[in-house]
Amino acid sequence: MTQQNKGIALITGASAGIGAIYADRLARQGYDLILVARNAERLRRLAEQISRGTGRTVETIAADLTDAADLDRVEFVLKNEPAITMLVNNAGFGSTAPLLQADIGSMEQMITLNVGVLTRLAYAAAPAFVARGKGSIINIASIVAIAPELLNGVYGGTKAYVLAFSQSLQHELADKGVRVQAVLPGATATDFWNVAGTPVDHLPGAIVMNAEDMVDAALAGLEQGEAVTIPALQDIREWNAYEAARKAMGPGLSRSVPAARYRKQRLAA
Repeated sequence: MTQQNKGIALITGASAGIGAIYADRLARQGYDLILVARNAERLRRLAEQISRGTGRTVETIAADLTDAADLDRVEFVLKNEPAITMLVNNAGFGSTAPLLQADIGSMEQMITLNVGVLTRLAYAAAPAFVARGKGSIINIASIVAIAPELLNGVYGGTKAYVLAFSQSLQHELADKGVRVQAVLPGATATDFWNVAGTPVDHLPGAIVMNAEDMVDAALAGLEQGEAVTIPALQDIREWNAYEAARKAMGPGLSRSVPAARYRKQRLAA
């Protein structure tokens, strides 16, 4: 059991997989927990297990975050529970279906959960964290945020949003005592793949990370102060170079005249 008290971590998508592992690890680090997911019975069992093993207080909220009333309940807790010091935005789902073969209704649900819900919860937590001068927001993205060709295009688009949103939040909140981290896992051994349409055992073993290793790496990245953590990336200099190249384009992205290559084409016409 741990006696250290780091406040409360609220974790979405917490009943299994990555969310459940975050719950275990954060409890062992000294956080009490509020676990959010649709499956009330799974949440109850997990809460009992973690509480017995760590001595931490674990509360649960059974909620479908795509339901407006359920989302309102979770937002209310984030806004009004002063002991919350961390939000882990983990709820979401993906697809491996080619874009033109994917059901548009499912794609809309994906956008709602991966983008809309994540944004609403971050907006609920951030002002409270700023007011207290401390807090952490962890947004679970994916490597498809920077490699959208790998899986379904809508899924890649939602995770690109998560990355961009997290970077913007980090830019705005870093000097206010609030940490923001985007986590970009590669293929991870969870039920995600069954829901997405490709069982994980169909993937090459060399690219699939154990979910516990993924979460441990992500938390190590948070501890090291990383705003973006890619658990599988061996050489951080590659990400730094990617970011440096992106930022280097900044001064030239908005000008009063088109680039010369376009003006030449116009004159030729």
